[in-house]
Amino acid sequence: MQDKYIIAAILGLFCLSGVVFGQEQGRVPEGEETWIQEIEKIFIPSEHCKQCHDRHYEEWKGMREQTMDLKTFGRVDGALLHGTALTSPVFKTVLGLWLQTKPDQEQRTQCLSCHAPAVTVFPQHTDRIIGQVMKGGKHVKVEGIGCSACHLITGTQENSHGHPTFKIEAGATLYGPYAEPDENLVHSSGQADIYRGANYCASCHFDKVKDVTRPDIPGEILKGTICQDCHMERSTGSSTSQRGALTRPIGRHWFQGIVIPGIMLSNRNLQAEWFSRVDIEAKKIKGGVEGEVLVRNGALPHTFPGGDPVLKQYYVTITLKDKNRQIVDEYQERFGRTFEELLRGPIPRPFVNGGTTRHVPFTLKSPQDSEGFLIEASVSYSLIPEPSKELITQFLETLATDKERETAENIIKNYSSPRLLTFRTMNL
Repeated sequence: MQDKYIIAAILGLFCLSGVVFGQEQGRVPEGEETWIQEIEKIFIPSEHCKQCHDRHYEEWKGMREQTMDLKTFGRVDGALLHGTALTSPVFKTVLGLWLQTKPDQEQRTQCLSCHAPAVTVFPQHTDRIIGQVMKGGKHVKVEGIGCSACHLITGTQENSHGHPTFKIEAGATLYGPYAEPDENLVHSSGQADIYRGANYCASCHFDKVKDVTRPDIPGEILKGTICQDCHMERSTGSSTSQRGALTRPIGRHWFQGIVIPGIMLSNRNLQAEWFSRVDIEAKKIKGGVEGEVLVRNGALPHTFPGGDPVLKQYYVTITLKDKNRQIVDEYQERFGRTFEELLRGPIPRPFVNGGTTRHVPFTLKSPQDSEGFLIEASVSYSLIPEPSKELITQFLETLATDKERETAENIIKNYSSPRLLTFRTMNL
């Protein structure tokens, strides 16, 4: 009986807020209504939260100025809004390619657990959610990383795969960082220490810190700094739009990235800690040159680029040129998983994590008795692996329209294309 009242209240709120689901009649198609309502009993749609938390809702949804970096830079190297984690055409394309590699049920749930944390409570609905994602756009009726998905987290837990490590408390209480949250008639509130720790973000962005279970970030220059200090810009105000609500330091909910002008790049210490550096150690040998490229990152435990810990690819390219600056020989090594390897086996360690050095040995051939060599070493990155032609063909065949196929092809080309990160030269 109590469940009936809860469902009635939820449906009533939808009517009041003007939210509609489904097709032309504004209804969830028959057959979907039951399982979606089952999820929404626990993971309340963010549309309800905006009644009181309008500012945070607009930031999360991408209705404020943080979208400028996406317009300026084209790709989402800097920020992909959490509110679009499930509906993004980029995610649809990457998921669609990966599905062609025939992942099993456990792997599909593991993949979706960060983009739609609800599957950690409702794993039986994994394939239903995937089906909506692959239809795309307005067909996605369930929510991915919404307000409740983040504010039901109470701590970390061990995981057979190691990641993600967040622990969701599937109840009526929503959690946050405040010791004395405002009382309200909508939901009970509680405090969880994890909201003031780096391990909160590292539950999904798990290549960002040396130890995903640590609440602090060990670093020399930025000692005591956590993810939220940089990526949730601080301001003073109220977390609700209620009159008389407490005013205190609050964090923005657009989770800005490094490319936003004038924010993090203005911090010289952060630049020194964050940017990777390349050095070359090499010597002449009979018939060529041998040595190694050293790629280092600062004490800040951060990798580049973006927050994704699984898909990123790095390319170290070493080029040998003669005295006329003509290419004599070249070697390239890729670091990263292919689509066929994703989530099969342990998560690989980051290419260069904070405070570490990656050694890349090389041997290049050269003509005998040549002089005036120049060695160039560069590090490039792409945000997704380059899929094989066969994988692309299989995925494109699953799409319904030419427009969808064109969009997917553009995303694949753009996001798998390497971008230069840093380089070094050496005369030999």
